[in-house]
Amino acid sequence: MGKQMDNLYINRELSLLEFHKRVLAQAFDPELPLLERLRFLCISCTNLDEFFEIRVAGLKQRLEIGAPAQGPERMPAQEVFDKVHAEVAHLIRRQYELLNDVMFPELTNAGVRFVQSHEWNEEQQSWLSEYFDEQVVPVLTPLTFDPSRPFPRILNKSLNFIVRLHGRDAFGRRRHRGMVQAPRSLPRIIELPEHLSKPGKHNYVFLSSVIRVHVDRLFPGLDVDGCYQFRVTRNSDLYIDDEEVSDLVRALEGQLEASRYGAAVRIEISHECPEDLQDFLLDHFSLQECDMYLVEGPVNLNRMSTVCGITDRPDLLYPPFTQGLPDELMTDEDIFEVLTTKNVLLHHPYQSFAPVIDFIAMAATDPDVLAIKQTLYRTGADSPIVDHLVTAARSGKEVTVVIELMARFDEAANIALANRLQEAGAHVVYGLVGFKTHAKMLLVVRREDDKLIRYVHLGTGNYHHATTNVYTDYGYLSSSQRLGEDVHKLFLQLTSLTEASGMTRMLASPFSLFPALMDKIQRETKNAKAGKDARIIAKINSLNEPQLIDALYEASQAGVKIDLIIRGICSLRPGVKDLSENIHVRSIVGRFLEHSRVYYFYNDGNEEFYCSSADWMERNMFRRNESCFEIRQKAMKEKIRQHLELFLSDNCQAWVMKEDGSYERLHPGKEERISAQDTFLEHLTTLV
Repeated sequence: MGKQMDNLYINRELSLLEFHKRVLAQAFDPELPLLERLRFLCISCTNLDEFFEIRVAGLKQRLEIGAPAQGPERMPAQEVFDKVHAEVAHLIRRQYELLNDVMFPELTNAGVRFVQSHEWNEEQQSWLSEYFDEQVVPVLTPLTFDPSRPFPRILNKSLNFIVRLHGRDAFGRRRHRGMVQAPRSLPRIIELPEHLSKPGKHNYVFLSSVIRVHVDRLFPGLDVDGCYQFRVTRNSDLYIDDEEVSDLVRALEGQLEASRYGAAVRIEISHECPEDLQDFLLDHFSLQECDMYLVEGPVNLNRMSTVCGITDRPDLLYPPFTQGLPDELMTDEDIFEVLTTKNVLLHHPYQSFAPVIDFIAMAATDPDVLAIKQTLYRTGADSPIVDHLVTAARSGKEVTVVIELMARFDEAANIALANRLQEAGAHVVYGLVGFKTHAKMLLVVRREDDKLIRYVHLGTGNYHHATTNVYTDYGYLSSSQRLGEDVHKLFLQLTSLTEASGMTRMLASPFSLFPALMDKIQRETKNAKAGKDARIIAKINSLNEPQLIDALYEASQAGVKIDLIIRGICSLRPGVKDLSENIHVRSIVGRFLEHSRVYYFYNDGNEEFYCSSADWMERNMFRRNESCFEIRQKAMKEKIRQHLELFLSDNCQAWVMKEDGSYERLHPGKEERISAQDTFLEHLTTLV
């Protein structure tokens, strides 16, 4: 490359934190409904949880063993950790400043009040005292410590209280400290009954406040001199040695149990907690002061999200909408009849996921359907899709399901549904250890007039009926013979581990997708050098693969116009003189989580459009089974082009990335207000 810089790349962890900042910024946005702002605040908390459970946990492990710098930027682990700590500390301060200085007052003014313990009136105190005795005490287990009663095991992300005590117990022994663990079975938010609230008002109390106020009742005969919340975040990454494991399910079940008590990586403690108790907790969990975050409020803000669902205040939420359907499905014909002559493109969540579920349901009971094959990554606990697959298997159809057991945080659910499918008679194949199956594919084989016809559904998102209401994704239904053959080959590869050769409509990781992307980027580069128009647009969730980044840099230097719509991690530096001046990066953060992956190449006027399950990350290119399919229908290509251009025109929910890795939010000012998500809602749904 012509440009020489000290660092051409941005660290992955720091880029991910930039995304978390953008999510938190939604909670600060006064134009959003109030309870939706609260929801974004809660999401920012769960994002940080996962960040510590996986990313910081891995970072600390590298520090412990003195591992060399990772990532294309080659930043030493200690430097990354120090920067991460500073950024997280700032982010947490902003979370609680927003909660205490903005959210609580505005919610109170709107009639949704979190009543602090010092604000309880006499009637509320009486009711909460009775609630504590009847609903809380029976499931609490207060503890004190001595050599025979050591500090208990603390579950990952559980709510706990460290208690300072004075005096002697019933056996005459002095007690200095105790602990209370809040059972997971208890609601963290308690709604006060109507007679204790003003008409039209919603009053809530934190369980933590109720326990703290009444904690002295748990240690009779001892003096309680303080009660302080704390919460420990543990390493939750799972490690399976693919050279040693003989039974993936059994090994994974063992890892899941162990991960609940993995190494501590962070502790959150009430800011009121005295230093000696802080030191005691740090010492017990083998943590340093840099692993401790003092908070001015509940230690788990995510628990407040329940309020968004139980508060009957539609005026404080996004307006509801009825999902639409594409014109092709606005017919009395069944899905097989439609697909014999037409292909269907679905755009979720604006258009319903129901046609996909209905397609599987119909296939499960249709006597002419012989076989169903499907990949499952995340499906949800009560998946209607799994119900239909069970029905199909029990009716004697050949049902093959490729289940990725290692889908992070869904491992236990996937083991359970795998067992259920096997009991019904389905062939269950687990994702290959070391190569997660992340592809989104469904194949239905149907006998029609003595011929076997393949019907397919391909998508950019998971077969999860709940997330399809909040994640943006594309789904594609077709009876194309060539596409069906390609999907068939990919399923054979996943089940028999044989080579999927000769595909014409599909690209797949870890084999053909990466070299194809490199070839297409280099082709645009060659065309630009020849004086031809050249353009690349990619809408993806993350970009960190260094060879792809380098190829994009080369393309930019050649004059290729490159627009990247990247929701989360981006290790590429845009707008650098003589390197990436022709690369523009933006992130869309709005009501829905942008999840669709779309690749566009101008190709000297022979434009190519691809939809895929794969982001442009190392793991997606080389350590996952991913699917990528080409869109060839002229009308569909034009539709996706319009969608991409709309994202590139967005001046309401778009953030533009700067050379240093930071982001600046766009504002329409005096210009026409353009929001991609709002436009889709207006044109593809019916607003209620």
